Amino acid sequence: MHVADIQFMLNNVASTVLIGLVNMLALYHNSMSSCSQKIRLALAEKGLDWESRHLNLRAGDAQTPEYLRLNPKGVVPTLEHDGHIVPESSIILEYLEDAFPEHSLRPKDPHDLARVRLWAKRLDEGHHDLATSVLSSGVAFRHQFLSKGREKFEAQNDKVPDPVKRERRREVVLQGLDAQIFKTAIQMWVDLLNDLERFLDQSEWLAGQHYSIADAAYTPYITRLEHLSSLGFLHGRPALTKWYDKVRKRANYEEAIVKWNDETYITLMREKGTEAWPRIEAMIGEFS
Repeated sequence: MHVADIQFMLNNVASTVLIGLVNMLALYHNSMSSCSQKIRLALAEKGLDWESRHLNLRAGDAQTPEYLRLNPKGVVPTLEHDGHIVPESSIILEYLEDAFPEHSLRPKDPHDLARVRLWAKRLDEGHHDLATSVLSSGVAFRHQFLSKGREKFEAQNDKVPDPVKRERRREVVLQGLDAQIFKTAIQMWVDLLNDLERFLDQSEWLAGQHYSIADAAYTPYITRLEHLSSLGFLHGRPALTKWYDKVRKRANYEEAIVKWNDETYITLMREKGTEAWPRIEAMIGEFS
């Protein structure tokens, strides 16, 4: 073999390694986090390989100085791509579309694209941090926090950077379904599900006729209702029920959600959700 041929091969190998490094994706995430689930759904749907950096949220992994340097809010997920850090799940979904446009999950029609962003805005401006977090913590996760004793819970909760989220979580963990904000969370769920039902009654997917990042974004929230034994929220909403059946049958659902299910969490949510459902159902009745 000529020297020139050897050099060509070495350059080709070096280029391949460099491309691999440039396209390296790492995700700081948690198995049961709704925001992590929606990023994993998009990654799976787009067929992207990624490195898992799993955080134990109950152990305070998201409040360590090392992680806070990556994500000052102390939340998951955070994406790392070629050494660049991208926080916030809605932003990560858009970033993945920009960085990896192949097999796009973002509509080209401007009206459908506006719908994607309106659905994302709905999650970011209250539904995730208030409605979903309050429902999940008030029903189930409070028992995880309190099992270690109130003093340890208070110490860990004091490390939450956002003072509003810190105080709200404290109230919900200590008071559960009796927290004043819990009924507000139920009303927000009812309002959202009503809007989803109206839209899906006229549309195949959440942004038109094709699966998109909007569908990936909302799938974990209905999944959370299922895990909390609260799919009764979908009663009388046939279009939303049909949509959920479809997303559960997609290959990315198995890869991004089922594969990562933590049975300790699932068991807790199912058992506590079953106990809480009669009271939740009564609250739903007040807003229906």
